[in-house]
Amino acid sequence: MIYRIIALIVCTTFMTNCNQVTQRQTQNHEHTNELINESSPYLLQHAHNPVNWYPWGEEALAKAKKENKLLIISIGYSACHWCHVMEHESFEDSLVAKIMNDHFVAIKVDREERPDIDDVYMTACHLVSGRGGWPLNAFALPDGRPIWAGTYFPQDEWMNILKQFNDLNQNDQAKLIDSAEKLTQGIQASEDLNVVTGDLAFTSETLQSIGKDFMSKIDFKEGGRTGAPKFPMPNNYEFLLKYHHLYNDAKALEATTTTLTKMGQGGIYDQIGGGYARYSTDARWLAPHFEKMLYDNGQLVGLNAQAYKLTKDPLYKRKIEQTLAFVERELMSEEYGFYSSLDADSEGEEGKFYVWSKAEIDSIIGDEQRAKIFNKYYTVEENGNWEHTNILHTTDNIAKLLKKNNLNYEDLLTLIDEEGAKLFDHRSSRIRPGLDDKILTSWNALMSRGYSDAYQALGNEKYLEMAEKNMNFIKKNLMKSDYRLDRNYKNGKSTINAFLDDYALLAYAAVGMYESTFDQEWLTMASSLLDYVHEHFYNNETRMY
Repeated sequence: MIYRIIALIVCTTFMTNCNQVTQRQTQNHEHTNELINESSPYLLQHAHNPVNWYPWGEEALAKAKKENKLLIISIGYSACHWCHVMEHESFEDSLVAKIMNDHFVAIKVDREERPDIDDVYMTACHLVSGRGGWPLNAFALPDGRPIWAGTYFPQDEWMNILKQFNDLNQNDQAKLIDSAEKLTQGIQASEDLNVVTGDLAFTSETLQSIGKDFMSKIDFKEGGRTGAPKFPMPNNYEFLLKYHHLYNDAKALEATTTTLTKMGQGGIYDQIGGGYARYSTDARWLAPHFEKMLYDNGQLVGLNAQAYKLTKDPLYKRKIEQTLAFVERELMSEEYGFYSSLDADSEGEEGKFYVWSKAEIDSIIGDEQRAKIFNKYYTVEENGNWEHTNILHTTDNIAKLLKKNNLNYEDLLTLIDEEGAKLFDHRSSRIRPGLDDKILTSWNALMSRGYSDAYQALGNEKYLEMAEKNMNFIKKNLMKSDYRLDRNYKNGKSTINAFLDDYALLAYAAVGMYESTFDQEWLTMASSLLDYVHEHFYNNETRMY
């Protein structure tokens, strides 16, 4: 019983690189660990740490059992800023590494490849502290049962934690086992479901109650949920658009349009290169953590498309076109697969690629009057609008800017685009953020659906063509003849079986293709994927997948 949660997540790690390749990769590095044989960019980032990292798999678990050592399971993703911080502070430090190597077996996990493993230890983290996030650092018994979990720790705190758990393992293992048993029970309890066997009435009143409760938490001035940080959460606003359609509820539409408009004007949106960052650290969408994730951009293209069909607001059209241009330029492979993300950091500094000084902008533009208008439009300040530098975001007072400079809106946008192109060219010479070039089925499905939604909203045949090329890439490289899916793809190989979200979202993308083309092939694909899910994922006892 106590091993059930572990049995759900254990799989054998595939080691596919030959010795010759490994030897070539390890040249000129003082340290090389077992992650060198992985394909995940996040795992490879840690392959030359002095910590003896292992990938998740039987080898690490067997080593921990044989040597009676606790596991450290450290989980993150390639674009994660605080993951990089903890790596630099602790995992690259030889003294910290010696403690970890001598007394623990350390495992690194890419949460984007293995959401099943992440879910177990993130649940443990929530049970321990009521909070979560990445990097996620869990301590576990040699069989994998979690003892305790937390997120980011500065080096001195991390070393104290290591010492405490090593002392407990040496002197009070009963306490560790007791903690593991309680946490495992808590994780299992969190997964228990009450099976409803009778009929359940879902009424219009129930739906309206949900909608009104949802809108009570909306920030109608700045958009998004009240407070900070702010996450885009596109499917929430898709719900509100449908709610508006059902009940002609003006507040539901206002919540959605305010959120989309404020995000499109804010620093969470890359005003020069297009595309959305993962979330804003403040309540005004100004200062993001600068990582750009494929799944956000796919969903936000779709949401902008739905909002544009309803409102015809040119801002939404502009964001669709700019974001898709960014995706094709920076996140698309030659085979029409979409990569996972761009890092928050460049040159070891968060956001450095994206921010500007006023003097730099003035120098690039050259013309004093045009630079003045550009800076006013993007709220650029002499001493910076964020931490002594400038994150470009649109002023709220466009009317005043137009009147003062005797411009109409179209002329203003032309100026902004022309001068923005100069900044884009200049920015292209900077050291770029790192690219996570693994390809995930579910995230590609979201992006493909974004393309088909954009086609339906704007009628641009190129968008439909891109959606179809991506879907054909998935069919060729990630889907088997019986509709079984793989989750990941990199360098021509897939190593992980797909999860439920991969099937659900690919079916969703296939329906989007059918809605755009009325080609029966796509509806058949969606239906066949769901048949596979029902056969292989359905739990007759809980009636859940």
